Amino acid sequence: MPRNMSFSLTTEQVRNRSKTVTRRLGWWVLKPGDIVNAVEKAMGLKKGEKVKIICQIRIVSTRPEPLQDITNSDIIKEGFPNMSIDEFIAMFCKSHKGCSPATIVNRIEFEYL
Repeated sequence: MPRNMSFSLTTEQVRNRSKTVTRRLGWWVLKPGDIVNAVEKAMGLKKGEKVKIICQIRIVSTRPEPLQDITNSDIIKEGFPNMSIDEFIAMFCKSHKGCSPATIVNRIEFEYL
């Protein structure tokens, strides 16, 4: 059974399929070919709330890299074509406690099924 990966900050980008890369502080066990449920929210659900699956994705590649190494091309693949590198890094760090530009993140590329 596929695991659930939350896309709460980028639900719209997954729905319109403009997002093909995500950066995570975890998910180090993923490998190419793994199938994952892209969901709206996986944790912090209120009593009675259920996980809402957006779609399924297949992992294409993963690699560790410093957050600050993100490229303009990858910002587009993240679903933020109008954001600068500095803006993306600031947004990511604000939404991930303890993160800095030098933090090693898991760059995960995926395709839609």
